[in-house]
Amino acid sequence: MVQFSVSIEGTHGLTWSLWRQVVSAVEELGFAGLYLTDHFPHGQAALELIVGLTYLAQQTKRIHFSSLVAPLSIRDPRILARQAAALDDLSGGRMILGMGTGWVEQEHQRWGYELGDKATRVARFEEGLQLITSLLRNEEPVTFAGRFFQLHGAQLLPRPQRPGGPRILIGGNGPQRIMPLVARYADIWNANNLSVTAFQDRSALLDNLLRQVGRRPGEVKRTLFLPVLCGRNDDEIRQRLGWLYRLMPHLAPLPLPEQLRQMEETFTPVFERAGASYVLMVGTPEEAVAHLRPYVEAGVEEIIIQWSDANDIEGLRLIAQEVMPHFR
Repeated sequence: MVQFSVSIEGTHGLTWSLWRQVVSAVEELGFAGLYLTDHFPHGQAALELIVGLTYLAQQTKRIHFSSLVAPLSIRDPRILARQAAALDDLSGGRMILGMGTGWVEQEHQRWGYELGDKATRVARFEEGLQLITSLLRNEEPVTFAGRFFQLHGAQLLPRPQRPGGPRILIGGNGPQRIMPLVARYADIWNANNLSVTAFQDRSALLDNLLRQVGRRPGEVKRTLFLPVLCGRNDDEIRQRLGWLYRLMPHLAPLPLPEQLRQMEETFTPVFERAGASYVLMVGTPEEAVAHLRPYVEAGVEEIIIQWSDANDIEGLRLIAQEVMPHFR
């Protein structure tokens, strides 16, 4: 059975009151997990990742949770390893440590972090993965001499209650740089906005890469990050797109097909820069089922729904009641 989870955009005006209601709703509605993006605020309220996940760990009993994803261009992997291990212990083993290279150039410039070119991002990411896995999985003190990070006899204490610490999720689709790191370090691969065909190709590549490093293909769970927005009719869909109209008010008076066309023109280059495809599911619950089923048949084990409006609990309820049951 495929799992359904929710990823909340932490920069779209996310406040504590909204986060509380989302956390409660996701657990009550039967979703498997809740993920939180990791970005700095720009023009709207934003919830800090680790503080938000700490609240979630204490207020829920069932769902797993993760950063989606923590960029190692901003997050110090030494501190992140400590935080993730503590959250995993606090929640009884429900924490997933989701990480990526970082990619939003304006965010890094605004807050004074150096993003670097693609080669630098990947090199820093690989080094951070080495450091984090060493701290989590080694019982003895760790010495690490890298280009970006160093340790001199450091030991993570108390030791994680889960052997090896929290599961590690790597987000990204790059076949030459990111997928080999998934094969070496990840327990979970999160594909970001891929078509069904592209997902199949990357998943087959991952199988081969896992065999090359002496691992079995089944050792890495396959998840998919995808925007899904459902309404029973056009009026409901328009209501559900209210968050977008606040960002792009010129779209509101246009017919819905024209809105979707302009969204594709606007967002396709953004997704392509991040190594992803523009894949947006907007339609009725029946159309969502038809759209998602080929992904499940292609091997997706968990669909992580990108959700931009934390105030739209009814939209989540519609997916939980009229889409998810078709995949049980």
